[in-house]
Amino acid sequence: MNDQLPALLTEWISNWSVLSEGMRAGIGIFALVLMTALVAFIASRVIFRLEKKCRGTTNLWDDAFLHAVRKPAIAFVWLQGVFWAAEIAYGYSEAEVFSYNNKVLEFGFIWLMVWTLLGVVKEAEKILASPVKMKKPMDYTTVNAISKLIRAVVLVTAALIAMQSLGYSISGLLALGGMGGIAIGFAAKDLLANFFGGFVIHMDRPFKVGDWVRSPDRNIEGTVEQIGWRITTVRTFDKRPLYIPNSIFTNVAVENPSRMTNRRISETIGIRYADVSQMATIVDDIREMLESHEDIDTDQTLIVNFLSFNTSSLDIMVYTFTKTTNWVEFHKVKQDVLLKISDIIEGFDAEVAFPTRTLHLPDGVRVASKNAGRAGTEGDQSEDQEEARAAPEETPSVTDSSASVHSEHGAGEAD
Repeated sequence: MNDQLPALLTEWISNWSVLSEGMRAGIGIFALVLMTALVAFIASRVIFRLEKKCRGTTNLWDDAFLHAVRKPAIAFVWLQGVFWAAEIAYGYSEAEVFSYNNKVLEFGFIWLMVWTLLGVVKEAEKILASPVKMKKPMDYTTVNAISKLIRAVVLVTAALIAMQSLGYSISGLLALGGMGGIAIGFAAKDLLANFFGGFVIHMDRPFKVGDWVRSPDRNIEGTVEQIGWRITTVRTFDKRPLYIPNSIFTNVAVENPSRMTNRRISETIGIRYADVSQMATIVDDIREMLESHEDIDTDQTLIVNFLSFNTSSLDIMVYTFTKTTNWVEFHKVKQDVLLKISDIIEGFDAEVAFPTRTLHLPDGVRVASKNAGRAGTEGDQSEDQEEARAAPEETPSVTDSSASVHSEHGAGEAD
């Protein structure tokens, strides 16, 4: 079939004896290229209309296949038309370049097959990972890993076929590759370690694209943007890309906060010692408030108890979990909970403890301020000096039992 059309055109053009050979060849090539353009246009419109019609059906694979095939099909028409035009030119010319027409056609077919298969794999990847097109979409990381593997197989197979068409022995290449693979393995052990690390990530799936991950062993924290066969790209929270070799993930612990079921509120709130009589009712009201809060998950652990006698406060432990795992929403819920706890404490005329210090002195001891002394009159200064001289004789001795310091410190939040 490849040789029949050029032969017919050559025979038909050769009947035009009034034209020179060059003109006859030019007319034949022009006519063939024009026919090729016309056929390519018709094929493009036909496939486009079929693709448009298939979009209205419930089958997702027909329009995906047509979309992947449309451009390679048009390229196939042009490849065949240019080949025939070159064959016509070869009949009128002895240029050596036209002797490679068959090899170019073979490589063109291989390239078109690779293009078509890669397009089909890409369209299938979009469908399988789309929550819009699939009721139960597959995990994007898994689909991406499988598509990468299929693409690698297609490219390697195409390369071997191309080398076979050039006259190289595939069995010899495989034998040479086996011996060379050992040497390359020693030289590129880090690269292979990263490759198998990526393979483990795709198999175990400790995280996927879009997850927030961090490692307590390394300074790694951010959102996963891409999982490659050599490196994984993590976007830190200050928007800087972090490129991590995959071999690292086989040796470190990885935390995936994106898969948490709840977020925790863990706070220690202190009230004054003067409010000890209200402690039981305050604790009960805080617990009741949390149990009725619409954003608190009561199926999880919920603890509100008098915790301890602290240095200057009576501490209450508040331990509960929110329903949301969104970081921004969590802080809104936490703010609402803390404000309601504050309202409960104030409702009993109690107060949240804050840092204070009370100094108890023996009777008769006066403490003069430096600022007050500077602002006083000279007569007052003389009087203070006389009292200060007399103080050692009039003031009783201060013992540990008569002087004490009592501090009241507010309890800080425990994150």
